[in-house]
Amino acid sequence: MPSSLRKSLETFVLFALFAVRKIMLNKTSLRNFIGELPLAAELDYILRQKNRARRDHYNLARLAKSLPQAVAQAKPFIEKAKPGKNILFFATLHYWVEQAAYISLTLAGLGHKVTLMTLPYSEWHKEMDKLTQRQRVLHTRDALASLSSLRRGSGQAFVQYVSFLDLKPASVLPAALQADVEEVSLWDAQYTLMREEVDMDSPKDRAIHDLRIKRNTFAALAAMEWMQTHKPDVVLIPNGLILEMGIVFRVARYLNIPAMTFEFNDQREQIWLAQNTSIMRQDTDYLVRERCSLPMTDEMYERLADLENARRGARVWGKSKRLWQYVSAQGAEQTRKALGLDDRPIVLLAANVLGDSLTLGRNIFADSMSEWITRTVRFFATRPDVQLVIRVHPGEKLVPQAKSMGTVVREALSDIPSHIHLINALDNVNTYDLIEIARLGLAYTTTVGVETAMNGIPVISCGDTHYRGRGFTLDPNSWDEYFTVLEKVLSDLPAHRLTEEQTARAWNYAYRFFFEYPRPFPWRLMNFWDDLEVWPVEKVLSEAGMTQFGETFKILVGEPFTWKDA
Repeated sequence: MPSSLRKSLETFVLFALFAVRKIMLNKTSLRNFIGELPLAAELDYILRQKNRARRDHYNLARLAKSLPQAVAQAKPFIEKAKPGKNILFFATLHYWVEQAAYISLTLAGLGHKVTLMTLPYSEWHKEMDKLTQRQRVLHTRDALASLSSLRRGSGQAFVQYVSFLDLKPASVLPAALQADVEEVSLWDAQYTLMREEVDMDSPKDRAIHDLRIKRNTFAALAAMEWMQTHKPDVVLIPNGLILEMGIVFRVARYLNIPAMTFEFNDQREQIWLAQNTSIMRQDTDYLVRERCSLPMTDEMYERLADLENARRGARVWGKSKRLWQYVSAQGAEQTRKALGLDDRPIVLLAANVLGDSLTLGRNIFADSMSEWITRTVRFFATRPDVQLVIRVHPGEKLVPQAKSMGTVVREALSDIPSHIHLINALDNVNTYDLIEIARLGLAYTTTVGVETAMNGIPVISCGDTHYRGRGFTLDPNSWDEYFTVLEKVLSDLPAHRLTEEQTARAWNYAYRFFFEYPRPFPWRLMNFWDDLEVWPVEKVLSEAGMTQFGETFKILVGEPFTWKDA
């Protein structure tokens, strides 16, 4: 840039800043004002921000540094690939954007044309000033710039970057999508607050909810206008349930465009995939239809037993570093003694973590998981003939800001009877010891329900969970049905133990869910950069990489689910 022009631009920016300060705006108002001035954000970014170390949490500096090398690795594959699909890939939050850039590049290496649409937020629950948001857009553009260097003969980029905030929104939102905005925004507030109750009379709760309504409404209008204009073959979205990710998914389905959603479990080199549903719903209908009628082999039983034994022993398993329990199993008698349990039958209630997106929107007859637990413990307070053990999810340890299910129990019963035992998240009790001594299991969506059934123990499924209705649980649809089933089972517990056939179904389903539902994939989200060192783009696109991950990338763009032994 000529020095004279640079000096003129600097003078313009300084004059604008001086003028704003003269009218005594506060910092946020000042940054909003500058953000609305034509080219002001761009000028400030070029002159002062572009080459500085970023202090913003939304930071793609590592991506900007690494991506050119990955582009060079992908180029030979892109040049030889047969033309594929026209894909819209939506990503928000910096860590999703980082991973999405590499997935987009890999899809381009397989012949697909990808539009990478990003939303440069790092705070989904806070309003950021317009200057910051504009400069995040510019930072994202620069970080992804090397992707646009890969072009077809027509000059069109194989991976095209689009800023979500720069889209022209539609003028009218259909009633169905407006209802979607309201539903997703409520879930967003629950997810942010980590509790099911959103108090609209609370300024804090109301502010979060209103912000989510505002952002989700814009997202729906903008996504609808873009998709109607560009008509992608498939839309690819992380999560697909909450925040703008949930809204973009809803818009795609409203327009009848195939949509793929994905998430990650605790295992390295694995991904969860869903077609035309949110992955957070864990819809396994296709898995049951295609796989659960197949017989189990001895090797399958041994593999599943090894996983369960690792959890009982509080050991890591497979390619994961996660501990599902924090203390190893102590055995039935030791557990009874430690908890002060006697010979009366034991009912195990296994709770979920409040606010986890795997639990949002899973209500059937209860308005919330909290209501289910409240009414359940009050029922058992009048049944001293049995002992109720409430296992608060150990995962609450990881989200101390979430409302604990222990708090829900204490709010429901001011004086907890001696036959009701509350096991808190940090208590040194192994859940699998509790399964061993239980005569009945109660579950909302936790996989403890499946594992309890694997032990032949009857399970009442009370939330809209993936294993409900699979032939090994009791599935009430109303409060009346729930309490009727409870009374019936408690009146004759031995008669309600699962048959060998039902127990075998539970084992078969568990095997399919734990080992066939996840698909091979090179890069997790939260350990992305570590995984990238093991699986650089050229290795993923190589013959060896495609042998391991090729089918997953086909499913990722909407091809049918397949299995290697089919």
